[in-house]
Amino acid sequence: MSEINPAVPKRILPAIVFSQFAGTSLWFAGNAVLPELQASMHLQEGALGLLTSAVQFGFILGTLCFAILSLADSVSPRLLFLICALLGALANAMVLFSATSITDVLIFRAATGFLLAGIYPVGMKIAASWYSGKLGKAIGYLVGALVLGTAFPYLLRGLGADLPWQTMLIAVSILAAVGGLLMYLLVPDGPYLSKGARFSPRNLLQVFGAPDFRAAAFGYFGHMWELYTFWAFTPFILAYTLPHLPASQVSLYSFAVIAAGAIGCIGGGYLSQRWGSAKVAFVQLLLSGLCCVASAFILSGSSFIVPFMVFWGVVVAGDSPQFSALSARTAPPQLVGTALTVVTSIGFAITIISIQATGWLQQQLPPQQMLVWLAIGPLLGLLALRRLVRA
Repeated sequence: MSEINPAVPKRILPAIVFSQFAGTSLWFAGNAVLPELQASMHLQEGALGLLTSAVQFGFILGTLCFAILSLADSVSPRLLFLICALLGALANAMVLFSATSITDVLIFRAATGFLLAGIYPVGMKIAASWYSGKLGKAIGYLVGALVLGTAFPYLLRGLGADLPWQTMLIAVSILAAVGGLLMYLLVPDGPYLSKGARFSPRNLLQVFGAPDFRAAAFGYFGHMWELYTFWAFTPFILAYTLPHLPASQVSLYSFAVIAAGAIGCIGGGYLSQRWGSAKVAFVQLLLSGLCCVASAFILSGSSFIVPFMVFWGVVVAGDSPQFSALSARTAPPQLVGTALTVVTSIGFAITIISIQATGWLQQQLPPQQMLVWLAIGPLLGLLALRRLVRA
């Protein structure tokens, strides 16, 4: 990985990638122990959608607050990353010690999401301060780390099936805290660290006035409509389409499906150097949209359920780095920070709508059919991306 920039110390990118992985493991920690949480606190059937949406909502608030206060510009990004990783680890652990109802759980999960806004985007900023001219591959590795971090709680749950669920949550909190410490100790501020423009609502008109940026943004919105909903409901789909699997096996398969996205992210980063980000994003979004449609048939009894879900996991996340690159490249140069903040916030707001709607469909449709409608997102995203693919 050090080949990305020979002048950069070899430890920098591995340290950033591991810290990003460790911090983002907080994202789905609550989802991975959902059955135990439901039994312990008598949570309702729709708790999956509520838990996931709480984290997404917190993340949206966090990104907007951090942008408005310009925290990443007024505080050292690595210090901000450390503080948010430590507080995020604490908020995750508080589910064990202070939560007595679904309301308490949702508050702590929303707080975790808020603090993730100081981990995922800030990790990107730290990477940009070291790999300014050659950020494409680094973004592929970083988003791959996000994907692995998101999947990691399921691996812990699968391997430690006999351990109390409280132990798993504590383990994730410790991992996140270690990641924050390593980022602070091993990754100094990079030579390309710069301050961006302060967030201003008046900048929105200028940002979305650029046609190419609109194309990249709406492509990203279509991608986000599908991504987190697919991740959130993967364990549910596997459990109901493969009823013979023990719970530990469902967790391991869920890890494999979500973690497979790292292959798409890193591989897409290399392919984008030959084909360009727009074409790579278009192909992966097209394939994930086709998976949405095909799910109604393959999940109804095919022997290829697990390979199909793993392939879907590769392409559903693999276009994420390319949308980040496209948004940064097409935004007005003086407003890149504002543009990425706004697009990220809108994208995660879209995930809440999609997750809640799919949670409602969960009560209305057989599990094999409940993901078909997610194809709406990739379809609209593909229509928006045509402009950039032609260019």
